Amino acid sequence: MRGPIALWGVMAATASLSLGLGLVIARRLTGPSRTRRFDLSIRAVEQDGDRQVIVLDRTHQTESPGEFTLLFQGGHWVQLSAEVLDRGSGRLARAVTATAPGFTPSADERASWSGIYFMTPVDAGLSAYDIAIPTRSGPAPAWRIDGSDSQSTRWAIHIHGLGSPRAGTLRGVQVTTELGYTSLVVSYRNDGEGPRRGSGRSTLGATEVDDVDAAIQYAIDHGARRVVLFGWSMGAQVALQLAARPHYRRLISGLLLESPVLDWIATIKANCARARLPAAAGLLALPWLISPLLARAIGLPGAIPLGDLDWITRAQELAVPTLILHGADDDSAPPAVSRKLAALRPDLVQLEIFDADHTMTWNSDRERWRSTVAAWLSNRS
Repeated sequence: MRGPIALWGVMAATASLSLGLGLVIARRLTGPSRTRRFDLSIRAVEQDGDRQVIVLDRTHQTESPGEFTLLFQGGHWVQLSAEVLDRGSGRLARAVTATAPGFTPSADERASWSGIYFMTPVDAGLSAYDIAIPTRSGPAPAWRIDGSDSQSTRWAIHIHGLGSPRAGTLRGVQVTTELGYTSLVVSYRNDGEGPRRGSGRSTLGATEVDDVDAAIQYAIDHGARRVVLFGWSMGAQVALQLAARPHYRRLISGLLLESPVLDWIATIKANCARARLPAAAGLLALPWLISPLLARAIGLPGAIPLGDLDWITRAQELAVPTLILHGADDDSAPPAVSRKLAALRPDLVQLEIFDADHTMTWNSDRERWRSTVAAWLSNRS
């Protein structure tokens, strides 16, 4: 009897390990906003003529073409130029184009690489004022930024992604403001800026959508007659849900989706592969997300309806013109899914592929990104 008993023991241990790994993945995916990792060492700060350059280790990120930001502890930041300077084996340098007021970077400090180029509306050259959107979760802080026409009936609502601050969307707000739109840069429950609800965990857009719905109502109450939704990563998931609501069909005139999460299962598998786990390990997290009992066990308010968040399956429900901006090197939200949606709905979807990673298409080619978005928006007027 030892053989069958041993086999059952192995099977039980394997099932336990699988259940445990699925739990870890689900908790990490939905966990409250995490502290940023400052994992880059500043190797040197040099003066190269009339400009300052920062020497870094050569990595896939640091040698990426485009304009990026180094974030430092204490909220300080340094903007970097697109030029990459060789500094010998394993090192490179990038020129500093701007720094946080009063901040001087120095060698041996730790920093974080980011595509978030503007930390505040002021940094982006925008004039904003703080408002609070009333939601069922509580007041949700937002920036309201009026375009050239302060009485504009055209509004843009900018929705950030999971684990990213709302400041990340300011790259897009510059364009909508220049075109005269009034913009709302919103927060939502459990994003680190909006109201905290329950355990503080994300529901991957399934409940956050109601807080952004309240922002649309604010826009309507303040004169909006046409609205475009600009969603980044998970924010795109929220935008798609809102556009599918029948009572907004005549109001929402377009969707701009940056690095969109269109299918959570594909996204979870991609992020497992990114973490050097088998992609299929992502499937182990699904019971913890879709089962009411298991979902509540990890602190979620209930099951997440992942099927309702699959926009390949729901492609025929898309009813408004949609511009997708996606990076070919995105290993978080697979660009193949965006290509599939564009193939399924060529009547509504315009897909633009950039040589970029997740949510960094603006950084990789600022001028192309801005001109593409501006031209597309001009056709929505």
